Amino acid sequence: MSKIIAGLIAVLIILLFSCRPPAPVSLPAKGYVETGLASWYGPEFHGRPTSSREIFNQHDLTAAHRTLPFGTVVQVTNLENGRQVNVRINDRGPFIKDRIIDLSYAAARMLDMIGPGIARVRLEVVGFESVKAQSGDAYFLQVGSFVNPERARALYLKLQSEFPSVFISPFQSGQQTFYRVRLKADSEMEARSLAERLSAAGHPVLILRE
Repeated sequence: MSKIIAGLIAVLIILLFSCRPPAPVSLPAKGYVETGLASWYGPEFHGRPTSSREIFNQHDLTAAHRTLPFGTVVQVTNLENGRQVNVRINDRGPFIKDRIIDLSYAAARMLDMIGPGIARVRLEVVGFESVKAQSGDAYFLQVGSFVNPERARALYLKLQSEFPSVFISPFQSGQQTFYRVRLKADSEMEARSLAERLSAAGHPVLILRE
């Protein structure tokens, strides 16, 4: 009898915990610290949607990080010259080994690292701000996806003069990073028009709605 009662109690405990709502996702506590190499990105991605769906503006103080939640505010200190800037995480990256953060052009300029391109930095979480997500669906035309970033850049440079809206969008799948060459269209009609021009120039085109 006691075994039956114990079994019923165990079942009730399992049911109780299985019915509990999932625990809320916790944000990194203030004071979270990370040290490593920072890089920056700007013109090639300006005006394009980030991983958070917010439109990237190279003149805003934002950054890309692999794991910190979107909206996390990080104080970045350039360990080579002592300069500091606060940035808000709104994108994913960097996808180059040994780099811990990709800064916007504006943030990199404040840290005086535009010329060198990279700098050793210290990150410290100092707060949280909401991310402004992109509203509505957007049309994208994909003309290439490469594992080698140099091949993606070569196609980007080839298309840039005739298609100024072209940009490179890194996408990580597991341990592999793909560098997608894309164009953004404001409507289905514009997407089809761009697709016809690209096809006529000999480029395979995939129209996506995201």
